[in-house]
Amino acid sequence: MSVYYPKRYGFHRVRGISRSQLEQHYQLYVGYVNKWNEIQKILEQTPEFPQANATFSLLRGLQKGQSYALNGIKLHELYFGNLGAGHPYDPERFRELAHLLRRDFAGYEVFSRRFMETAQAVRGWVVLALDPIDRRLHIYGSDAHDEGSIWLAWPLLVLDVYEHAYMIDFGINRQEYVKVFMQNIDWAVVNNRLRAYYHLAMPQ
Repeated sequence: MSVYYPKRYGFHRVRGISRSQLEQHYQLYVGYVNKWNEIQKILEQTPEFPQANATFSLLRGLQKGQSYALNGIKLHELYFGNLGAGHPYDPERFRELAHLLRRDFAGYEVFSRRFMETAQAVRGWVVLALDPIDRRLHIYGSDAHDEGSIWLAWPLLVLDVYEHAYMIDFGINRQEYVKVFMQNIDWAVVNNRLRAYYHLAMPQ
């Protein structure tokens, strides 16, 4: 069995979110990695599940836990990866990204407002993604790791709005946390994700 190991993040360029908040949040991510490995081990070492049932069964529990843990891993890696104030938004430097924001949201300001509004409207995640269906940017919101996801959408920017992401520093003031997050986006990372999308072949 191949074991997945958690990625490390320095957080040295994050401003306005404490080290304690970030490290405790990171430990939740490590927990998803551990559970993913545990689930994979059981699936790989169990030759068959004759009692499989859609109401309740071991295999159903494993499959539900698998998608929840793996999405938790991926979303947290995207979130931690785009967190850091080293590269602010610059329409001259990130021209293709700026073009898409103008085309699909009438500009950065409109996008930013809608992204922050979505962060108040959902319970788990806000994702700016490029969708291959129409090749346009969309803001998707979800209440849980495995709820509200859009298949094949390519995530560019991810925000965690679960309370565990901000309660230590901001209490229940999610709005202030989101403002601080917007000031900490590493737009070079977002731009690199966009460039990676363009290097992929479109699914048939």
